[in-house]
Amino acid sequence: MGTTQFLDTKMGRRLAYHLTAATGATDVPTVVFLGGLKSDMEGTKAVHLEAWAKARGIGFLRFDYSGHGESSGRFEEGCIGDWHQDTLAAVQALTNSPILPVGSSMGGWQALLLARALPERVVGMVTIAAAPDFTEDGYWANFTEDQKAELELRGQVELPSDYMEPYVITKHMIEDGRVHLVLRDPLVLAMPVRCLQGTADTAVSTETALRLLDHATCSDMRLELVKDADHRFSDATCLRLIETAVAEVLGLSGAAKIG
Repeated sequence: MGTTQFLDTKMGRRLAYHLTAATGATDVPTVVFLGGLKSDMEGTKAVHLEAWAKARGIGFLRFDYSGHGESSGRFEEGCIGDWHQDTLAAVQALTNSPILPVGSSMGGWQALLLARALPERVVGMVTIAAAPDFTEDGYWANFTEDQKAELELRGQVELPSDYMEPYVITKHMIEDGRVHLVLRDPLVLAMPVRCLQGTADTAVSTETALRLLDHATCSDMRLELVKDADHRFSDATCLRLIETAVAEVLGLSGAAKIG
């Protein structure tokens, strides 16, 4: 998939990325893949969607947030606001066309923040198990009193994960998350939005997906619930659904499948 390149940002971070230039119609938006918490740009969904876009001459950008993958920094030092800054830096430095963010889990929150920050650039959106406001509604709301005391005393707690080593959640991440909440104030999405959610997802609930659908102001927003799909959303069926959603938002007729 090519050699990893690096972007040095004004915030002093070094972001790893892969950028595929468009070779087809110049008016088709660049697809920007936004990964989840502790995920990286080499994940199944990102790499698969990159190949799908390349086969159609569509520009595609995937990158690692700071503290993730090949980028600089430590995960434990980062927060939602830092990764939002990384997203803005990558998009503004590496693309100059309209963009279509595809946000997975925490990347769904990042896609919503991106649309709020650059409404003139974001012309469509696809989310996969979007997790907006999870630091407050997922972590903080479910912390025990002992965990809250540990967070105050030590500045961090460890939470188990179904998919990898435990997450280290810092007091800084919780407090910064409150500055970037998107489900408390009006959320206007003036572009087509497609949301995908598995019913067997143990990390993000269908209730979260329904809450986002109900909260957002959007004239063209749809939620597709996929029975028995889990948080990875990466089997062959789920990957085809992602292709279909992106193709629909891009307005590509009959372009959902490779080959």
